[in-house]
Formats: sequence, structure tokens, C-alpha cells
Amino acid sequence: MSTSDDRFADRIEREITIAAPVERVWAVLTEPEHVGRWFGQGTPAPVDLRPGGIMHLDHGAYGQFPTTIVTVDPPRHFSYRWASAYPGEAATEGNSTLVEFTLTPEGEGTRLRVVETGFADIVIPEDKRDSASQESHTKGWTDMVGNIREYVERLGA
Repeated sequence: MSTSDDRFADRIEREITIAAPVERVWAVLTEPEHVGRWFGQGTPAPVDLRPGGIMHLDHGAYGQFPTTIVTVDPPRHFSYRWASAYPGEAATEGNSTLVEFTLTPEGEGTRLRVVETGFADIVIPEDKRDSASQESHTKGWTDMVGNIREYVERLGA
């Protein structure tokens, strides 16, 4: 029998409000010049923005990650598969988690919700646990949504 906590054991969820319109937040999440700034080393990230397309994330010392785009519904929903335990490998259902971004207008700003699921369905090698486990991503997304908000709001200044 599962407990009510079991449904959260495989899920990371972060939600923030950003003082910018959804179109600007969408651009930051999906356009090469912006993705490379908030999740990367500052250089443009190649993005083939379509379901099945590849977005290359440069996570510095942790490696290069060719994520597989799953959903593109501008400017409301964007998702991709990320094989964070397997740098350099294309993300598939068998080696990756699903990262979903949902953007909702809220007054003059945007509510951004980020959900990552699927850790229980993949094998994470012991030498990658520090960078690819649910625990490491829980802290990572806290930092990342802060980076996204700061970057988006700075663009509008």
C-alpha cells in the first residue's frame, strides 16, 4: 500500500512569480541566447524547438546534455527529457527525467512552475549521484528558478 507521501517521492516542484510577461519568460526558457545564460556557460545553447527536437544544455563540469524536447505549446507549456546521469547521451524515456515548465499570467507578471519527475524509473550510476539524483536536483531547481527570475527581470530593466 502506498502512503500519501509516495506520490511526491519521485517529484520535484518549484513555483515562483516573475515580474515579466509570459512571452518574455517563454523566450528565456526556449531561445538559444537566453538558455545559455540561465542554464549554461553563457554561450548560446543550440535549440531545435519542436517535439522530438534537441536542446543542448552545457552544465559546465557536469557535462553536455542533449535534451529531447517533448512539448512546445507557446507561451504556456514547454517540456523536455534530460539524461542528467548520462552526459553526452541523447535523452530517452529509459535514461532520463521529464522536466516541465508551465507559465501562467498573473497580473503584470508570470507564475512559473517547474516539475521534474522520473527519478524512480532510471538507474543513476554511483559516480553520478551527486549531480543526477533527485536530492541534487531538488537543490539545483531551487537555484535555477532563482537564476531564471533574476535573468528575466534584468532583461526588462
